[in-house]
Amino acid sequence: MAHLHLIAPSGYCINQEAAWRGVSRLEDAGLPVANQQVITRRMQRFAGSDDERLGDLQALSALSENDVIVMPVRGGYGMTRLLENFDPAPLIARQKENPLLICGHSDFTALQMLLLARGNTLTFSGPMLAGNFGAPEMNAFTWRHFWQALTEPEYTIAWYSDGAPCTAEGTVWGGNLAMLASITGTPWMPQIDGGILVVEDINEHPFRVERMLLQLHAAGILARQKALILGSFTAAASNDYDDGYSLASVAALLRERLAIPVLTGLAFGHEQETVTLPLGARGELRHDGERAQLRLSGHPVLSSKAAARFTQRL
Repeated sequence: MAHLHLIAPSGYCINQEAAWRGVSRLEDAGLPVANQQVITRRMQRFAGSDDERLGDLQALSALSENDVIVMPVRGGYGMTRLLENFDPAPLIARQKENPLLICGHSDFTALQMLLLARGNTLTFSGPMLAGNFGAPEMNAFTWRHFWQALTEPEYTIAWYSDGAPCTAEGTVWGGNLAMLASITGTPWMPQIDGGILVVEDINEHPFRVERMLLQLHAAGILARQKALILGSFTAAASNDYDDGYSLASVAALLRERLAIPVLTGLAFGHEQETVTLPLGARGELRHDGERAQLRLSGHPVLSSKAAARFTQRL
C-alpha cells in the first residue's frame, strides 16, 4: 500500500497547524503518513539537531516498502549543513532497485542536486507538506499536477510564455535558484550538458535573481544548456528605485547574452499553484512563440495498482 514518509532536513515548521492540516488532508485522500514525529522536532531554527536531520536522510535507504513517497515537512535552511557528512551511496543503490518517489523544493534542492550529480538519481521538484498540502485550501492545479507526475510515466505540461519559437530536448533539472547558486563550484552541483534548466525562487528582488543567473552564466552552466525556463519568483516585486527594471528586464538581458532560448511563465516554485517536475528526466520542449509544451518521461512512478487509487481523484 502506498504511503508518504516524512523527513525534516531543514527548518523547524513554525506553522504547526499547517503541517497537521497537511497530514489530515493526505490521510483523508487515502495516503497514510509515516514518521510524523519529525513535525514537532526542533533545535534552534532547525527541525532537530544536525545528527537527527542527517539520520532522516540516511534512514531512507532502509525503507523496504513499495510505493513510498518521501517528502520534507518544509524548506527554510539547513540542508547544506548536512551534505558534507551525507553518504548517498546506500540511497542511490536503493533507488536503482525500487525507487522512492522523493519530492520537495526550496532548500531541498541541494540534496536533489547531490543525488543527481552522484548517482543520476531522479527526484521530483514539487509540493511539500506544510506549505502546499497544509494550505487553508488545497490548490487543485497543484494537486492534479502532483499526482500526474507520480502516476504517469510520460506526461506533458503546457503554459503561455513569451520568447522566440524553439524546440529543445535534454535532461530536465534545476529547482531553487539560490540553492543552485550556493552549490555552484561544489561536488554537489551536477555537470549537465544539453539540459533544460528550470529555476524558481522566493523573496529575491529582480536584481538578485539576475545576479544569481549571471553567476551560473559566468560559471559556464547556462551556455551548456539547450534551454532555460524561468518559473515563479514569488515576492520579487520591483520598487520606485528600479525605474521600470523588473523580472522582464532580467529575461531580456539573458536573451541578449545567451544563445539558448529563455522561456518564462511556468507555474513552478513557491506559489500555491505549481507543477511537479521530475529532475533528471528526459524533456522535450516545444514553443510556438506563445504556448510552450514540455513533455516529460523516464521518471519513476507509483505501481499501477497504487496509481489507480489516486488517479480516480484527479
